[in-house]
Amino acid sequence: MAQHKYLLNEDQMPTQWYNIVPDLPEPPPPALHPGTHEPAGPDDFAPLFPMDLIMQEVTQESYIDIPEEVQDIYKIWRPSPLFRATRLEQLLDTPAKIFYKYEGVSPAGSHKPNTSVPQAYYNAKAGVRKLTTETGAGQWGSSLAFACAQFGLECEVWQVAASYALKPYRKAMMEVWGATVHPSPSELTEFGRSLLAENPDHPGSLGIAISEAVAEAAPHDDVRYALGSVLNHVLMHQTIIGEEALLQMEMAGETPDVLVGCTGGGSNFGGLSFPFLREKMKGNMNPTIRCVEPAACPSLTQGEYRYDFGDSAGMTPLMKMHTLGHNFVPDPIHAGGLRYHGMSPLVSHIYELGLVEAESIGQTECFTGALQFAKTEGIIPAPEPTHAIAAAIREANRAKETGEETVILTALCGHGHLDLASYEAFLSGEMVDHELSTADIEAAMAEVPAVRSAH
Repeated sequence: MAQHKYLLNEDQMPTQWYNIVPDLPEPPPPALHPGTHEPAGPDDFAPLFPMDLIMQEVTQESYIDIPEEVQDIYKIWRPSPLFRATRLEQLLDTPAKIFYKYEGVSPAGSHKPNTSVPQAYYNAKAGVRKLTTETGAGQWGSSLAFACAQFGLECEVWQVAASYALKPYRKAMMEVWGATVHPSPSELTEFGRSLLAENPDHPGSLGIAISEAVAEAAPHDDVRYALGSVLNHVLMHQTIIGEEALLQMEMAGETPDVLVGCTGGGSNFGGLSFPFLREKMKGNMNPTIRCVEPAACPSLTQGEYRYDFGDSAGMTPLMKMHTLGHNFVPDPIHAGGLRYHGMSPLVSHIYELGLVEAESIGQTECFTGALQFAKTEGIIPAPEPTHAIAAAIREANRAKETGEETVILTALCGHGHLDLASYEAFLSGEMVDHELSTADIEAAMAEVPAVRSAH
């Protein structure tokens, strides 16, 4: 009988995060000051982040020690389990072996505490009183609220309006941990008020919510901003997923032929894939590594690779990334955590180097796969990892056609217990696939600042 789960003991939990930047064949382009378009220095990030995180953002060290205080909280749920989806394999009648790293065991039900806990730790160490942030589906906001509670910090969250309305229990979850939650756009910031004046029913976007959270943090000496994805230090914190998965795949006696991960801002994908990409670059394995993004917000597969703002109001440093334009407002699909106009600069750079692939999938195919997964594996996935599940099923069906015993690895980055409204919409036949408007992208890209490619 096939083994279903592979578990590590607490003393086997990795004690270092992995920074992939020094191992890349070319360094990623630097962030630029939004006014001068010159490379941004540590002081340019200081109004938003404590210096420890800024140094992690730009470090050339390959490994960073995880503080003992962070390790202690990690051990509430880490190491997380690796499962083999044997029942899904049987349903698909495939010779493929499907493995998934399950991050829904964290207190917030997703992978996001892997970075919220260290971010709260470093801010508390720096004497910060309050953290502000944005959230889409609510997984990041929940995770930061949990982390702030561990270190005695206040937490203020701007949640994308479409998700705020659809997922009220995410708001309640954040409030249980002591956070204050606002729909975005809100009446609390000048930028939010201007958008609501134009459209009182504005669905919001992650870029808009970032602008509002930054506007609250930047003017105050004892308030800082926390970002749940996109930046280098965030992806680095998530690499504990891939480091554990390497050990667990070794326990299983398998090496992945294909690794797929859902990709919005890049933290879940980078967390799983970067340690495997390190081993691929060393010649120890040769998996195909693929980003999977929503068809309604396909920044990698349809966006332009250029400098753009990380937020909609143009307050953040400029980052070179695959972008749909910082004013692009995606359709309100159910995978709220993937509704971001840009891709992580680091993931974008690695994609440009040809080290990873990308594909986009519509949400009805994703939820079809999610039901197959839930009925066989028992876990109801969050809408975001349904994209990775759909991609894994595509690979399993290819293996069925070719007869190859393909080994597939993915990350189930969170459960969907607070996302059942999306499943209700799918089961009732109300869910539709959103067609991406080229005109909307062109309009948003027209306002992206022109930056010399010499940087």
